[in-house]
Amino acid sequence: MLLWPFLLLLLLLLPTLALLMQQRSQHARLSWLAGLQHRVAWGALVWAATWQRWRLEQSTLRVHQSQQQALRWCLQGAQRPHCSFTDVSTFRNHLPLTKASQTQEEESGEQPLPPTSNQDLGEASLQATVLGLVALNKAYPEVLAQGGTARVTLTSPWPQPLPWPGNTLGRVGTHGTKDPKALLLDALRSPGLRALEAGTAVELLDVFLGLEADGEELAGAIAAGNPGAPLPERAAELREALEQGPRGMALRLWPKLQVVVTLDAGGQAEAVAALGTLWCQGLAFFSPAYAASGGVLGLNLQPEQPYGLYLLPPGAPFIELLPVKEGTQEEAASTLLLAEAQQGKEYELVLTDRASLTRCRLGDVVRVVGVYNQCPVVRFIYRLGQTLSVRGEDIGEDLFSEALGRAVGQWPGAKLLDHGCVESSILDSFAGSAPHYEVFVALRGLRNLSEENRDKLDHCLQEASPRYKSLRFWGSVGPARVHLVGQGAFRALRAALAACPSSPFPPAMPRVLRHRHLAQCLQERVVS
Repeated sequence: MLLWPFLLLLLLLLPTLALLMQQRSQHARLSWLAGLQHRVAWGALVWAATWQRWRLEQSTLRVHQSQQQALRWCLQGAQRPHCSFTDVSTFRNHLPLTKASQTQEEESGEQPLPPTSNQDLGEASLQATVLGLVALNKAYPEVLAQGGTARVTLTSPWPQPLPWPGNTLGRVGTHGTKDPKALLLDALRSPGLRALEAGTAVELLDVFLGLEADGEELAGAIAAGNPGAPLPERAAELREALEQGPRGMALRLWPKLQVVVTLDAGGQAEAVAALGTLWCQGLAFFSPAYAASGGVLGLNLQPEQPYGLYLLPPGAPFIELLPVKEGTQEEAASTLLLAEAQQGKEYELVLTDRASLTRCRLGDVVRVVGVYNQCPVVRFIYRLGQTLSVRGEDIGEDLFSEALGRAVGQWPGAKLLDHGCVESSILDSFAGSAPHYEVFVALRGLRNLSEENRDKLDHCLQEASPRYKSLRFWGSVGPARVHLVGQGAFRALRAALAACPSSPFPPAMPRVLRHRHLAQCLQERVVS
């Protein structure tokens, strides 16, 4: 759809282009062609965004009808026979919910919800990309100007790639490169950047940690002109920025930088907080969407609003809401449609996979914080599959993260960069002791953990969970054991995750590790 405006404009401009190419020098022609490409791409993007915004407005005003259309879209692509039902009630009665838990993945070796193919990404992915780009440029002018943006990871924060020339809009570097170091070098050679892109926040955290570790090598490559022309002055600026430490490093490297763009998904909050406090201090963060293994689940249409608020769109993919009953393990009897959501309530997201026609409980829990026309605006709270439980205590991801944050706040000078948890049975570390949690943390500002510091996490967990406190009192659960890991430990973990066929990373980053070999990636790198 987006390719036709490009082709039409280029055909209309061909006579003028041929004439001007005869009159200009080669350098001027190349510059003019780059400018023309940028103007054509921007014009097509604005046209597509206007069209998609109109479609979004119409769909959110008629949310029930839009969800019926999304359901028909899923049924049309299903590979299962006898999918003749089209109303939601019959659909629910014929297809039971499937629980996509991490435990199921490991026991079966399969992923309950296969990643959606590029052809089946749904309207939400396209809307998140084109509307997000235009909204970003409106909030932060010139980020999409020529040479205004650089991506420093192989993955992109934009859910759906745009056709040429939209995929090069505003970006520095060579499109399609598979070398992450080349991407970083292109960004470092461009001091005028206004936006920095990365697939996810945890990937960007790895980039800055790698920049600190390999800074001298990168500076030498820039000074020697590998690649490109030698830039000794820029190499000196890089060395000076590194010498001054991590706090505010991004703005020292790129003084015009305005915003960091990453794709939001599970397990990213700690990385966003660490980047915002240290390397990206003073910069805004923007995520065009919230994503899971099944596709785009939420849209961010306002970069200026608080980070982490998303509109649940009524188009494809088909989304249902399963009420979460506070304080009980009892499950709700039935799912709700988007228009039935109530403000302040929490729901687990249910996504229908188009290929297998599976109604899959994703485990992502959201809280409704507002409304856009007839659709809920939500904040993602936690993931049910990231619960710790060695004696039935059920310590959720949000509760544990809050307790860990309070504990780290009591460690003088420490800043939490990353963490991972393992139930002691995974590592067989409970021999002779009660079952407990093994907690691995990456810190900045603290090189050793005292026993007093380690004990504070267990105290904070007891304060946060009466059930955990009772089990600790009776000795049914042992104290949480905290380990400090060295630099590169979580980068090695993410490399191991990326190599797992059923891994949710990227985009989601697991915080509770169920595989022994993944837990050992951290255990082998403990320094304190």
